[in-house]
Order: sequence, then C-alpha cells, then structure tokens
Amino acid sequence: MQCPYCFHEETKVTDKRDVGKITRRRRECLKCVKRFSTHEKVELEGIRIIKKNGQREEFDREKIRKGIEKACEKRPISSEKVEKMLNNIEEKSRKRGNEVKSGFIGELVMNELKKADKVAYIRFASVYRDFADLGDFKKEIRELLEK
Repeated sequence: MQCPYCFHEETKVTDKRDVGKITRRRRECLKCVKRFSTHEKVELEGIRIIKKNGQREEFDREKIRKGIEKACEKRPISSEKVEKMLNNIEEKSRKRGNEVKSGFIGELVMNELKKADKVAYIRFASVYRDFADLGDFKKEIRELLEK
C-alpha cells in the first residue's frame, strides 16, 4: 500500500475493523510515520440484463432506484425502505446468475412495491405493464383487493 503523503511503498496495519461488508484498516507509513485509513469492499462481478429486444446492458442500480422513487413520489416510503428494496432486488438477481432478463427485474420491483405500498405498486405497474385504459387499472386493483 502506497502512502498518500510521501508515496513510500511500505506501510504497516495498526488496526483493522470490519464494519458491515467493509473492512477498515488504519495504516502507518514506515518512512514518514503518518497514519491514514483504507476501506476494502468485496467487488462482485457485474450482472448483465437481457433486454426485451435481446440487447444486454449492465445492471444499473440507479436506474431501478429512479423507477422506484418515481412510483413512491409523495408516498410515505423512506429512503431506507427504498434502499432495502434495492438490496433485495439485487440479491435475488445475483442468485439467478450473471445474466438476468429485464422482465425478471421488473417483476421483482413490482413485488417489492406491492409489499411496501399499494399505490406505488399501481403506479409502477401502470407504466411497466403499459396500461391502455381505465379497465387495466380496475383489473389490477381488483386483483390486489382479492389477495
């Protein structure tokens, strides 16, 4: 590890702590004796999304966040709850392998929203399933009420 102050190549670890999924190391330069911290996080291999047209793109957590936040606009959903939904969606996607169909992601988002807030769920479903008229809304609401 290179010292950020004098760029010397040798440092020693004086303290190590695991904070959640991140390892924090306190280091000391063996030349200038200054201390600094580093943070390590496991880098997971990226998930590729297979779009409806066959194209592939990287899993974009922020794109999913924007969709969820748009559906939850003016609803009593905390940012912590949105983060938890994103974590669940990403975790379930990883379990499916390196490539996941976009439809699977959409269904995961809908399931998370359905558990969190029915209005946000209907908002998302109306865009995701491309509701054409009031009948589509009625049908979806009827199914929600029956469960």
